[in-house]
Amino acid sequence: MSAPARLALALAVLLMAAACSRAPQQPALPEAFACQAGAWSAGPGTVVSLLPGSDGLRWRLLDGRGGSFDVAGKAPGDTLQSLEGWRSSGPVVATASFAPCAEARMRIQLADGPAVDAARLPLVQRETRFASDGVELRGRLVLPADSAGPVPLAVLVHGSGRQSGVDGFALQHLLPAQGVAVFVYDKRGTAGSDGAYTQDFHVLAGDAVAALAHARQLHPGGFSRAGFVGSSQGGWVAPLAASRSDADYVVSLYGLAENALAEDREQVLNELRALGYGDEVLAGAREVTDATALLMASGFTRGFDELRAVQARYGEEPWFDRMQGEYTGQVLRLPAWTPQWLARSIAARQDLGTSWDYEPMPVLQSLDIPQLWVVAADDMEAPNVETLRRIRSLQAAMQPVDLAIFPGTDHGIFEYEEGEDGRIMLRNPAGYFPMLAAWIQAPGLRGDHGRAIIEPARTARAMALPGPVEASLQASDRTD
Repeated sequence: MSAPARLALALAVLLMAAACSRAPQQPALPEAFACQAGAWSAGPGTVVSLLPGSDGLRWRLLDGRGGSFDVAGKAPGDTLQSLEGWRSSGPVVATASFAPCAEARMRIQLADGPAVDAARLPLVQRETRFASDGVELRGRLVLPADSAGPVPLAVLVHGSGRQSGVDGFALQHLLPAQGVAVFVYDKRGTAGSDGAYTQDFHVLAGDAVAALAHARQLHPGGFSRAGFVGSSQGGWVAPLAASRSDADYVVSLYGLAENALAEDREQVLNELRALGYGDEVLAGAREVTDATALLMASGFTRGFDELRAVQARYGEEPWFDRMQGEYTGQVLRLPAWTPQWLARSIAARQDLGTSWDYEPMPVLQSLDIPQLWVVAADDMEAPNVETLRRIRSLQAAMQPVDLAIFPGTDHGIFEYEEGEDGRIMLRNPAGYFPMLAAWIQAPGLRGDHGRAIIEPARTARAMALPGPVEASLQASDRTD
């Protein structure tokens, strides 16, 4: 094959790989089912969130159970079935049938109970659009039903995907059902929002600040406190937005307190650990991720010599081609003969503006408002050993930072089951959603929250955790 042909092939392969890594827009749900989206009451304490998903009508309960009602080939009035979580096979755990949307009636049966008639919760919902730095974004304000007086507000800052926050975020139902107002919006360049998609944390923080200001304009004097709830990538963006606004609190859900380059590195190391490799291999892999990080952070202007060096040193090792991570696997598949100008061109075409150099700790240290960090103990996508150490260092410095660790959960605070092709996400743990609402209403971790391991913010009167809790936390460290 000629050199030009090899270059064209490399370009095509790399562009295809980059394109595959981008989440496609989910197909539209048939209107007869999409109109059923919303919050429903299926009896005392049983709140059901229904939202359109890529695999049907996805449901979530306050107790964390969930799944997706399969609408394929179904007509209004038919009985829909759901498996647990994201299973593709197994027992049916819920069924539902719907009256026409105008009638607002659903009959639902969960695996552990009788069929019951459900009615829509009368949440107050207001669709809106707002501007941020010249870009118009789509938003939605959701207020609790029959709220007497001001209520807390949570501005939801979602993660790195291109999916619609307005159409897909269950917290917009599960928090208002517990007395917390929510403002949710589509990130720029996604769904109903204008602008170009970006992973620039500073730009996204500006959008979050604008969302908070707009929510206050929509409901003047109606919020007792207001803050940000950021999930995954939002765990970087939400604290940054809080530092640029008059937010009263900030919540990070399965986020990281170290930079975005560390996410790739820890993913690679965790994947190799899971394959049974020991410290010697992990040390070599760390050299590789240092090289790929230099390339990514510099926009492929630096790091080529370092990449060639680790390829020469470790390229024949059996573990070398098994590295994946956030981006390392793709970088390593760049043919060794690819000219640097071509690599830079490909990188520029796929550049999403990710803030690789953003260091979150100075921002976290500067905040004097309450923070809640909720961590999945077995998080494979955002490994958190160093994040836990950093959060505890903030607590040791007497900052108002609460920490909750849910054992046996992966990214998204999902309980899971090991399958042949990896983990199958099943449900959120009991106590998770009530804990979020209780903390937002009155920051501070009190009482039990299911199986969560609680590490409250320290005070002058409580500098040490009780022995049994500390022992549990140490056990959690060993499983991270």
